[in-house]
Amino acid sequence: MASRCARLLWLAACMLVAGCRHPFTPVTRPEDALHELSQPLELRDDGEPAALRAAIAESLVWLNTRPGDQRFIFGKREVTAAELRAALEHLQSRLTDGLTPAELSARVLEDFEPLEAAGGEDGLVLFTGYYEPAIEASLTRTEEYSTPIYGAPKDLIEVPLEPFGDRFKSEKVFGRLDGRKLVPYWSRSEIRGGKLSSQGLELAWAKDPVALFFVEVQGSGTLRLPDGTERRIGYAGSNGRPYRSIGSLLIQEGIIPREAMSMQALRAWLAANGPQCDRVLDYNESYVFFRYLEGSAVGSLGRPVTPGRSIATDSKLFPRGALAFLQTERPVALPDGTVQWQPLSRFVLNQDTGGAIKGAGHVDVFWGRGPEAELAAGLMKQKGRLVFLVPRRTAAQ
Repeated sequence: MASRCARLLWLAACMLVAGCRHPFTPVTRPEDALHELSQPLELRDDGEPAALRAAIAESLVWLNTRPGDQRFIFGKREVTAAELRAALEHLQSRLTDGLTPAELSARVLEDFEPLEAAGGEDGLVLFTGYYEPAIEASLTRTEEYSTPIYGAPKDLIEVPLEPFGDRFKSEKVFGRLDGRKLVPYWSRSEIRGGKLSSQGLELAWAKDPVALFFVEVQGSGTLRLPDGTERRIGYAGSNGRPYRSIGSLLIQEGIIPREAMSMQALRAWLAANGPQCDRVLDYNESYVFFRYLEGSAVGSLGRPVTPGRSIATDSKLFPRGALAFLQTERPVALPDGTVQWQPLSRFVLNQDTGGAIKGAGHVDVFWGRGPEAELAAGLMKQKGRLVFLVPRRTAAQ
């Protein structure tokens, strides 16, 4: 905190003496989240057109459920659901196999124009990753499988606050009734202590509580059952408590250096320090409830997310279901076991959100299943640029 205050004072002095740029103000309104490009950006896509078509198709399915006059805010621009749907449909119809990156970019820019995300304090976006982990579980409780995987509780109440005033737009609170009062829902430690054990909410039982915790963080996962079959689970709600990073806790306590922190380092420390697991996990009071999925992992739109093509952002700032483009780096494992960072630049769809994704300076990229996905999800914390593609006025008309 002291170093941050010193930096702000230094920036203020620069403004007065040398006319430096204004100190950073966190973006809290969607009107301020996007602006004209700060510098040229080549929209060169390094992915497969088929995956892009699949991701666009999921956004279109969701947009077809929206009223045609629903407004989507792209910075200072507003676009209706009908206009966004028409632009994406036209683009999808022209995404053929074999397109070169230059041809793909040209087709996108015929119908869309780029607006850049405001980013964080340095004007850049922090890119992290998430994936669909697999954990050992059983449909019945045993001594080996004893950690419950809960579905959404019957007494969990969701209260949208927007009807109480415009200043509460998109805000919600979650709680439970205590007599006639709405009080915060049970915390992680209270749920672990058995507050839900009498509701019959158990979908299955996990072998490792730490592995289940990371499924909560990712939002979906695969249960590997003792008979060799698998069941997929996805997000069904949360207790409404604020998300707090256990990685940040261990950094603050001096246990893991900031530069060494990753999902892999965090899991290794928890595995080696079993007696401290409950204390560390309970630091994050947020608790996620699950439901069974018939197909692949779904995002906040209620539609499947596409590996490498779906992103999660702050839903209060960026238009849901919209087309975007990112430029950053991703880790790739080499045959000798080392990790190499390679450029990542591609069109993506804004199809998810998350409790840890706050502000205009953080984006989570979905990577799917498997070792490569786990590597990217665990190591990615790279800076880069994000632009959203807003339908051109002529294309929308």
